[in-house]
Amino acid sequence: MISDTNNLCDNTDDIKFMKRAFELAQEAEKHNEIPVGAVVVVDGEIIGEGFNQSIMLNDPSAHAEMIAIREAGKKLNNYRMLNCTLYVTLEPCPMCAGLLVHSRINRLVFGAKDLKTGAAGSVFNLTETDKLNHQIESCSGVMEEDCSALLSNFFKRRRKEIKEKKKIEKLKSE
Repeated sequence: MISDTNNLCDNTDDIKFMKRAFELAQEAEKHNEIPVGAVVVVDGEIIGEGFNQSIMLNDPSAHAEMIAIREAGKKLNNYRMLNCTLYVTLEPCPMCAGLLVHSRINRLVFGAKDLKTGAAGSVFNLTETDKLNHQIESCSGVMEEDCSALLSNFFKRRRKEIKEKKKIEKLKSE
C-alpha cells in the first residue's frame, strides 16, 4: 500500500526532483494542459522529463509520465528502467501505471493523490499488485499541498473560463 511521506519519501533528493517535476507541471499549465510534470532519475541524474501534452499533440497518451519514460528509454538505450525512480506531481492513471510496470520502474514518488483515476493506491493499485509480474515501491505526499493546489487552481480557472464562454455565447445569440 502507499506510504504517506514516511522513510520511503523523506530524503532531500525526493524534494529536489519533485521540485523539477512541479516546474514541468507549471510549464504544462502555461500551455493550458492539465498541470502534471514528471522526471525519471537514475543515480541522482535526471534522464527523462515530461509534462502533459495531450491537447497540444492531439495524443491521449501524451501524459507527463509517458513522455519522461520515452526520453529516459532513449537516453538509456533500453526499454527497461531498472534502478530508476519516477517523480510525478499526480498519482499515475491506469495507463501510466501500466507503463511503469512494463518499463520496470523501481520506485515511484508522487505528490497529489488522484481520487478519481489514481492507479497507485487511491482507486486501483496496479503498481503494487502481485497479479502482475513487477511491483513498484511507491510513496506519496512529497510536495502534496503544492501539487494539489496547482491542479485545483487550474480546474477552477478552467471551469470559470467555460462558464464565461457560455455566457458570452448566450449573449451573442440573443
